[in-house]
Amino acid sequence: MDFVITTLLNALTLISILMLVGLGLAISFGLMNVTNLAHGEFVTVGAFAVYFVQSMGGSFWLGLVAAPIAGAVIGCILEFAIIRHLYSRPVSTVLATWGVSLILQQGLELIFGLGAKPVTPPIEGTLDLFFTVYPAYRLILIGIAMLTLLGVILLISRTSFGLDIRTVIQNREMAEGVGINTRRTYAIAFTFGAAIAGLAGGLVAPLAIVLPQMGVNYLANAFFVVIVGGVGSIGGLVAGSVF
Repeated sequence: MDFVITTLLNALTLISILMLVGLGLAISFGLMNVTNLAHGEFVTVGAFAVYFVQSMGGSFWLGLVAAPIAGAVIGCILEFAIIRHLYSRPVSTVLATWGVSLILQQGLELIFGLGAKPVTPPIEGTLDLFFTVYPAYRLILIGIAMLTLLGVILLISRTSFGLDIRTVIQNREMAEGVGINTRRTYAIAFTFGAAIAGLAGGLVAPLAIVLPQMGVNYLANAFFVVIVGGVGSIGGLVAGSVF
């Protein structure tokens, strides 16, 4: 029983990580139809944000606040400078974001160096779950991931901004006809997706090897999750993370 529960919790931790990374990609790729090959670097930037804050004497939680902010800033700049000019040119978007991915990797190498960076979890102990003991931080990660997923679902389904996003996705011309600023909606949605990826990077940093190239592996897994779960389906994202 102890082995079974530990294995299930390990699987749930991995599912939570993939779900968070895929959630950001589901917004840009699934909802906006933008193939962003730099999405993995948003994860990397979030992880390095936590490392930087800790290296300057700050707490992990402060770094975790900085992680989505860092991802959002990079995402906003990318959308404003490149993506918004290429919405109707998917091949150019792939090439441009691939170049941005390489630039961000090299930039992080120049700033932080090549070696793996250590990130200390806020809680290093374990919790007694009756049938087994399990690292407390992994349980925190699972909880934050679930709350984030719930928040995004509520944002998309229950708010006026979510309605704007769904309207633009279904028919951009009609959305513009009823007064929705589609350019602003796309920009906010893309930035929000980058922020979620940054949060994912910050959460996974204590469990991963923090390197400038770490986002590459998460990018491949995130695309798999979004495609398996169904392009444009937030609900299917959970199923894709499981499989």
